[in-house]
Amino acid sequence: METVDIDAVAPTPTKTGVQRRTLTDPLAAANLAVNHYLLAPDDRLSSGLHAHTDQEEVFVVVEGSVAFETPDGTVTVGGGEAVRFAPGEYQSGRNAADRDAVVLAVGAPRDGGEIRVPRVCPDCGHDGMRPEADADGDAYLTCPDCGVEELSPPPRGQW
Repeated sequence: METVDIDAVAPTPTKTGVQRRTLTDPLAAANLAVNHYLLAPDDRLSSGLHAHTDQEEVFVVVEGSVAFETPDGTVTVGGGEAVRFAPGEYQSGRNAADRDAVVLAVGAPRDGGEIRVPRVCPDCGHDGMRPEADADGDAYLTCPDCGVEELSPPPRGQW
């Protein structure tokens, strides 16, 4: 058994600038990822709509509420509630309330495979482009089927 004081874990930076504490290593978790988030109003859990090819994700909203956007619409999950996304399901969570939200995120397996964004390949029509960045940090998308690169980044909120 492993225990950890969440407040004793230093926050790690995220692309969206939110306060995330990665609990996976302090808990010696080998087969799942565990993250603790403090989201200010309008903060996002991720850069936008995305899916993990091999990872199931569960988000437990401890305090506040989080609006989870999906291709089928938005579902708001309140404090004391949880939501699950299967591998390959597109989602993006955002604190749409006017007060902070605390969220515990659990993903299994720990290495969730590749990330996909809901963009259709302009060459082969494959649905689900892979986000990447070059050495300068410039974002682009790659088709996992034909390898074509789309150099223009997707619109804000798409990944």
